[in-house]
Amino acid sequence: MGDTENTAERPDRPDYALQAALEGATAPPPPAPPDCPHCALPQARYPALHEGHWVLLEPRIVVPAHTAPPRRRWIITSDGKAMNLWDAEPAPGARCRIAHRMACPYVEPEEPWSWTTMLRQENERRAQRLFNLPDDRYLSDTG
Repeated sequence: MGDTENTAERPDRPDYALQAALEGATAPPPPAPPDCPHCALPQARYPALHEGHWVLLEPRIVVPAHTAPPRRRWIITSDGKAMNLWDAEPAPGARCRIAHRMACPYVEPEEPWSWTTMLRQENERRAQRLFNLPDDRYLSDTG
C-alpha cells in the first residue's frame, strides 16, 4: 500500500563527496599529519560521517552551539565521528566544535563572525611562532 511504486530506488552507496566538500570535510586521512595545509598548525582530525572523509576541527575549542553559525556546528558522536549539525536548532546548553577553516588565519572567512576574529589572530601568532617569522608590525616599526 502507499506510494512505494512511485519512489526511485536509493543507490547502495551514496556519493558523499559533494556533501563532504560543502561541510569542509576535506582533510587528508591518516597517516598524513593532521596539520592545516594553509597555516601548518596541528589540528584535531576526526572522521566525518561521510565514509572516507575527514575534517580538521579547532583543537581544544568547544563553544556554546547557539554562538556558532548554522552549518558550522560540529559534534563528536559516541563512536568518535564528527557530525555537522547543518541547520538543526541546537538544544539549550548544547556545545559544539568548529572547523579549523573558520579560525585559520590564511583562509578568507566565508562569513565574518566577530568571536572568531580573536581566534584567527591568535592562530596567526601561533603560526608565526611555528615558523619563527617576524611580525609585519615589527618590520614596519623598525624600517
